[in-house]
Amino acid sequence: MRHFGHITPEVSQRLFHREPCAFTADSPPQLLAAALGATLYSPATRPRLADDILKQSARGVISMVVCLEDSIGDEDVVAAEENLVRHFTDLAGRPGAEPPLLFIRVRSAEQIPDLVRRLGPAIRLLSGFVLPKFTEERGVPFLESLAAAEAASGRRLFAMPVLESPQLLYLESRAETLAGIARTVDKYRDRVLALRLGVTDFCSAYGLRRPPHMTAYDVQIVASVIADVVNHLGRADGTGFTVTGPVWEYFRVQERMFKPQLRQSPFLQVRAEELRQALIEHDLDGLLREIELDRANGLLGKTCIHPSHVLPVHALSVVSREEFSDAQDILRPEQGGGGVLRSAYTNKMNEVKPHRAWAERTLRRAEVFGVAREDVGFVELLSAGLPS
Repeated sequence: MRHFGHITPEVSQRLFHREPCAFTADSPPQLLAAALGATLYSPATRPRLADDILKQSARGVISMVVCLEDSIGDEDVVAAEENLVRHFTDLAGRPGAEPPLLFIRVRSAEQIPDLVRRLGPAIRLLSGFVLPKFTEERGVPFLESLAAAEAASGRRLFAMPVLESPQLLYLESRAETLAGIARTVDKYRDRVLALRLGVTDFCSAYGLRRPPHMTAYDVQIVASVIADVVNHLGRADGTGFTVTGPVWEYFRVQERMFKPQLRQSPFLQVRAEELRQALIEHDLDGLLREIELDRANGLLGKTCIHPSHVLPVHALSVVSREEFSDAQDILRPEQGGGGVLRSAYTNKMNEVKPHRAWAERTLRRAEVFGVAREDVGFVELLSAGLPS
């Protein structure tokens, strides 16, 4: 699989100075964590789950979570598990099927070994589990169950803990909760692919819901938690983890994302203002601002609950030619001793030592999302990726 693999090779060559790399579910964890992109959630109760998974994969989705937790009612859990196992088995039996990275969001630690056993040979489709309301107390049983299930199945399985508990939100317990989470994920570091932020639960604790013209960073109590999570768990010194961006809740359209005339516009001739207006009308202008703020605050990837959010996340994850040039200059072997360089774009100074971690992260993102050509921007990347 690869990002933008759903577009034609001819279009890809026109878009990218360096195309996104190919990878599999068995690729190194560091690469997979960077490649998650827009992780699309789907309730496990969907009657055509296997078809839905393949449909979204064909449209550029790289990672999906099949949810057995908050997206379904308590009374539906048993039926949802049966549906999930049935559709995974169906999918595993389809010749040539190419699903994305698949994860299951469970409710309890006991579900992990039970589902792994019930999946049988279809376990080969599963990349891991999403662990809700993660704290040290709740997280240890989850991760112990994951380790046991991995050993029993012979399949590498990752964990993606969701940081969303009230103990993490409340000021009086935040430091202790963060320290406990850090101890737990560090102990199981090889199995933790990424940490996910559950901002909806944070807002719920105070009866809040951000409107579509505001981002998570405009809600100060939420922004403070994001900052503390990145501060403690997202460091670039080798101790940190990939932390993904919070969910964007708003959408307005189903199959037809934007205006019909936007879809029909010739490649590289889409007017930026037309696209901007289409995004505003469909409540995605706020999403674009939040994606930019995610990256500025050290987050990579995003939780998504609607397919229309996937392409904007991926288009804004592509590395610009300027970013790529600066990162390469900073990491040249002859610059190992430090110093200051003038950017090849003559608009900034690149300080080798302070900007090294940024450059390393940028090249990792460039590997999985690609590097755009000089004259290619978000408009072209988004319009080229729209389904026909």
